[in-house]
Amino acid sequence: MSERAAPFHCPYCGEEDLRPGTDGHGSWECGACNRAFRLTFTGLLARGLSTPGTGGEAI
Repeated sequence: MSERAAPFHCPYCGEEDLRPGTDGHGSWECGACNRAFRLTFTGLLARGLSTPGTGGEAI
């Protein structure tokens, strides 16, 4: 299995000064705005994606 992807920028300030956090897996710290945040995968959507103009049919 591949390693998890890392965020490219802070969701709060947009800066790229990120480092892994100390609160466990998925936690990140921003050196620019001094905020800590956690990224988690919650699951897949059951309905799938729909394309505009097709009447909302699932792909």
